[in-house]
Amino acid sequence: MRNLHTEPPNLAEPIAPPNNSRKSVERYDVVIVGAGAAGLMCAIEAGNRGRSVLVLEHANKVGKKILISGGGRCNFTNLYATPDNYESQNKTFCISALSRYTSQDFIALVEKHRIAYHEKKLGQLFCDDSAQEIVRMLLDESESANVTIRLLSKVISSRYTDCFLIETNMGFVEADSLVMATGGLSIPQMGATGVAYAVAQQFGLKVVATHAGLVPFTTSGRALKFCAKLTGVSIPCITSCDGASFAENLLFTHKGLSGPAMLQISSYWRGG
Repeated sequence: MRNLHTEPPNLAEPIAPPNNSRKSVERYDVVIVGAGAAGLMCAIEAGNRGRSVLVLEHANKVGKKILISGGGRCNFTNLYATPDNYESQNKTFCISALSRYTSQDFIALVEKHRIAYHEKKLGQLFCDDSAQEIVRMLLDESESANVTIRLLSKVISSRYTDCFLIETNMGFVEADSLVMATGGLSIPQMGATGVAYAVAQQFGLKVVATHAGLVPFTTSGRALKFCAKLTGVSIPCITSCDGASFAENLLFTHKGLSGPAMLQISSYWRGG
């Protein structure tokens, strides 16, 4: 398995807007960087509260990770999601969020948009058709909340005086609130970067060491040849590591081992 530990990149020093003209700077109440599931949900909530919202996305489309999740059918929530199901250095971190917005709330949103779904296993809910339906739902809700989404927009720098000033490749934006919803380093091939870590450090927030989690295991040598011969085969198993165990399915792939059991236990595995 690849070790994704890395140091956050340094952002370029912010530069002044052209000619220091305030007319060249757009103004929003909220700027959200990242148009994935978290960024779009945040934008929808802020927009529904009457805020003017701009979402900046450096890719050419929104929700890229949504589209590949659940084998393309998006395992969009779990019937039994509770704080005990989350791994964090702060054990109480997610209690407030999960109390204020439950899995049932999201299911109600899915049903509002008439998206057919089914329970696959252990409370896991998947779209009957395609993950594209979830992306469409989020875009429709964003439109209803008057959210502006800007693709191929890269953040160059940011700073704060009396408000946030964000420099992008398309110009400057001011906002009262800046939300970093860029995720982590999970899938660099899809454009994942460490920009959120850099911004956090810039504003004096503590950043803990990063490591891979909820990821498949890649193998080599004889193990790789063995797994490759069984590519596509899924079997029930129990995975254990560092005191944690999961009874789930294991999936053989052409690169190694995947499936829910391996993804879950990877959060507890450390190199060596």
